[in-house]
Amino acid sequence: MTALKVEMFLEMMAAERGASPRTIEAYRRDLADVTAFFKVRGLELGAATVEDVRMYLDKLQHASMAPRTAARRLSCLRQFYKFLFVEGVLKDDPTVALDSPRLGRPLPKFLTEVEVESLLLAAREVEGAKGQRLTAMLELLYATGLRVSELVSLPLAAIGGKPTIIVRGKGGKERLIPVGQAAREAVDKYIAVRPHFLTTKIKSSPWLFPAPAKKGHLTRVAFAVMLKDIAIRAGIEPSRVSPHILRHSFATHLLAHGADLRSLQQMLGHSDISTTQIYAHVLDERLKKLVTENHPLADLKL
Repeated sequence: MTALKVEMFLEMMAAERGASPRTIEAYRRDLADVTAFFKVRGLELGAATVEDVRMYLDKLQHASMAPRTAARRLSCLRQFYKFLFVEGVLKDDPTVALDSPRLGRPLPKFLTEVEVESLLLAAREVEGAKGQRLTAMLELLYATGLRVSELVSLPLAAIGGKPTIIVRGKGGKERLIPVGQAAREAVDKYIAVRPHFLTTKIKSSPWLFPAPAKKGHLTRVAFAVMLKDIAIRAGIEPSRVSPHILRHSFATHLLAHGADLRSLQQMLGHSDISTTQIYAHVLDERLKKLVTENHPLADLKL
């Protein structure tokens, strides 16, 4: 009976939910594992209680299964039991009261300061207007931590003689970001050659980085491709370089040099500081280094 219900559930997932063959096969394996676990204990998959399912999840935890895998198993069970409930096979869904495993947040990937400098040097070696534009974009991104969408859509008016720029981020919220001398100089040099990117189709443009695209400015994809190309020139694996990784690098390097999370939150445009706290690992490392290098008993082996 249970095997028949499993097949009916998988058929429903494929026909009504459009689940891929790979997903169907993963769910089949997940349900087979649960069935085997219950069978040893004289239980039926289709008649499990909330305590039975919780016992299975505890088993996964004790087996040191990765949280994401355990979460997928629970997701499969939720959908299976919901299917049985809707079909009238079960009066209650045993997974309703269960919490999903805590996945944790992966640490952000970032480049070292030496690698970022290598990217900038490689960009400066690109000749002509395209080289000036790429250098300006890289310097701005690394100096401000802008989102790539914010970078490519910067209005020309945002750049002036002031050491700050006003950026309109998510939800239309504006924030003020300081811009270092190197980035300002790179932008000034680019401004001088910017008319090169104004064509018969784009005689004038309100954007800092105009392009013959639908929105009138350089696209995120185009800039990402530029980054991959310059990464190769800099001798860095292209898969390790993206606009978002440069944003992570900006945040990581700022914290490593003494910035605080609250200031970083404002510059990154995070509405909640909990989002900024993914960079706290940098603070942890800095504190360890501080203790190791400065505490009078740090070098004693107890």
